[in-house]
Amino acid sequence: MTQGSLTELEPAERHRRVAAGLAAVAAQVTDWDAPSPVPQWRARDVVGHLLEWFPGFLAGGGVTLPAGPGPDDPVAAWRHQADAVQALLDDPATAGRTFERDHVPAQPLAEAVDRFYTADVFMHTWDLGRAAGVTVALDPAWCAALLAGMTPIEDLMRASGQYGPAVAVPDDADPQTRLVAFIGRDPGWIPAVTRS
Repeated sequence: MTQGSLTELEPAERHRRVAAGLAAVAAQVTDWDAPSPVPQWRARDVVGHLLEWFPGFLAGGGVTLPAGPGPDDPVAAWRHQADAVQALLDDPATAGRTFERDHVPAQPLAEAVDRFYTADVFMHTWDLGRAAGVTVALDPAWCAALLAGMTPIEDLMRASGQYGPAVAVPDDADPQTRLVAFIGRDPGWIPAVTRS
């Protein structure tokens, strides 16, 4: 990603850049039923995951996203959700409001979106890119920052069932490779070639 590191941005601008990155990859998907690096997920399931969990997460804290297109049109559905979340973050009245829900301590809404959602979009951009055969270069500084934040809570993350076992990579692997491996992806994963 260009224009400086994501680590230097406020939550609203970081979301804008990360959501645009996923949108750019989604626009290049030619087979939404292609397998992804997440076991049993197709390309459409990567976007579907983001469309499904986050509105419910917000609703648990009293924030409602406007309904948009269904997952049958992943590109339009993603664009709608990205725009709706961006509107929340761009409005100081909503971005600064206190957000709190089960297992999430009180914090400004912008921080909750940044911590739980924007980071998830960022990591799943790699998954969608691999499913689509599109090369994705994630911001290395933010990869390193996310990895540094997750490593101390690794046991808790694995216990949640949302992350597979870490994949072994060389000690000198780049930050993107280390992050992808940490969250349970094989950095060398490519779709299997189907022979007819």
